[in-house]
Amino acid sequence: MKTSFLTLLFVALISITSAQTTTKKQHIKRLLELTGAGQLGQQMFTATIASYKQAIPAVPDEFWEGLQKEMKPEALVDLIIPIYDKYYTEAEILELTAFYQTTVGKKIVAVSQMIMQESMSVGQSWGQEIGAKVYSDLKAKGYVKDDL
Repeated sequence: MKTSFLTLLFVALISITSAQTTTKKQHIKRLLELTGAGQLGQQMFTATIASYKQAIPAVPDEFWEGLQKEMKPEALVDLIIPIYDKYYTEAEILELTAFYQTTVGKKIVAVSQMIMQESMSVGQSWGQEIGAKVYSDLKAKGYVKDDL
């Protein structure tokens, strides 16, 4: 009697845990959709194909179209879900989801790619300036004799 009760209790706990995990994963998937991360796979796939098309122009469009039908860019979302699951609680996922449904949250999604691109450009320029300054200082102090 005790054994069957414990078995039933164990099965119930596993079912509850599994349901909570499934619900959390559904919430994470919704958050990824709201933040635009859900489109990341499609963007990466499109950029990769564009690079290949440019590098190998002799390949007919039918090949690329067939590849696009075969690939599932949303598979990236399935790979990202466990990462969010690892670092966020379900309550945090729900809070983030609520935030990204606000006006400010939607604006973050709308402008974040432009901010990232501009920040990378500024960072690249800044890095070049630092490199030039370091080289100039090394040359001025006699550590570098010839121009590279």
